[in-house]
Amino acid sequence: MLRLDSPQAGGERFASLAIANDIVGCETLLFGVYTFSACALTDCEIVPWPEGEAGLAGDSLLATLARAQQRAAEVVALRGGQAVDRVLALVRLLVESDGQVVLPTRQAIADITDLRFETVSRVIKQLERSGILNPARVVGVHATRSFHYAG
Repeated sequence: MLRLDSPQAGGERFASLAIANDIVGCETLLFGVYTFSACALTDCEIVPWPEGEAGLAGDSLLATLARAQQRAAEVVALRGGQAVDRVLALVRLLVESDGQVVLPTRQAIADITDLRFETVSRVIKQLERSGILNPARVVGVHATRSFHYAG
């Protein structure tokens, strides 16, 4: 997962998220400049668009654009409503098919969900106590960030 920030007076501000198979950086083709800076929140690999490969242009581009529109709606939803619902929605975006989830830092979660750091910490502890998030050991990942999602 990538965090996309936009430049603002006095620093950068959270703008959006990109997850597996999202297109990032296409504004450089249109405007010649980067609109966002990107920071990896989880392990990821960025690969160039497979331009020129048969069968990938039309349907693949439409599907990717549809996903981008869905992602925009998901990001908006992450920033409104009850705190626990916001954090759970982010967890659901991050969870792998086996239930494993590596969370971004608490501060990154706070920025993404428009919550305070303390609120995020409290919500994650609440989700642990309720058994929705169960701490899991992942090599190379800080113990407070890796979980198994049982929701």
